[in-house]
Amino acid sequence: MLYVERWLKAGIVPQDGMHIDRLTGTPQGSVISPLLANIFMHVCFDKWMDKFHPEKPFERYADDVVVHCKTEKQAIFMLKQIDARLRKCNLTLHPEKTKIVNVKGKSEKKYPKSYDFLGFTIRPQWVIAKGKPMLLPSMFMSQKSKNSVMEKFRELNIHKRRKSLEAIADELRPIIQGIINYYCKFSSNHTREIWNQLNTRLLKWVKWEKGLYKKASVRWLKKKYKEAPLLFPHWKLVYP
Repeated sequence: MLYVERWLKAGIVPQDGMHIDRLTGTPQGSVISPLLANIFMHVCFDKWMDKFHPEKPFERYADDVVVHCKTEKQAIFMLKQIDARLRKCNLTLHPEKTKIVNVKGKSEKKYPKSYDFLGFTIRPQWVIAKGKPMLLPSMFMSQKSKNSVMEKFRELNIHKRRKSLEAIADELRPIIQGIINYYCKFSSNHTREIWNQLNTRLLKWVKWEKGLYKKASVRWLKKKYKEAPLLFPHWKLVYP
């Protein structure tokens, strides 16, 4: 309780060095914030949902919540109920992020067809189910997540590293495998963009390191792939 209180009362020191006292909320962006949010939301939201709306499934991570409703009427009702409940707990819904999304079904009003949650974009997709095409909610790596991953690969400056391809693979393997483990559990097609970009950066390394032109670099990298197809984990998904 002592350290929780200290975290909640800790002030803010901006770049100008002036200390600012903070009276409410958890430290924005701090490592403790998700934990404190989980403790608080477990009581004021999770338990409340279990008691008053047990038929409504939901997912929550810290203060990000998705509640599933079957009809437009249910969604409007639940939004009002959740807003009232959080206000009683001295919390407010985010005015821009809070919204009703229609990923399956018909409605009188026009709602967004997709939403982002924990690095994924959930949106409708035509799939074959029980032998016939159906429009079902599906998960894709969000564009924000793709941009973040591709920016990370760019910052690594792979093409400037003067070491063997095997040594580069050893450095990149934990990063690549982590991305695959999180984003490719159910499908990998939506990640082809980032793997193609990574292969392009590896090709640039070949051009710099081996002093080859583009076509010769492509042949060299493809030969390496045939010799060791599992050298980079993403080569199982998109070969160079």
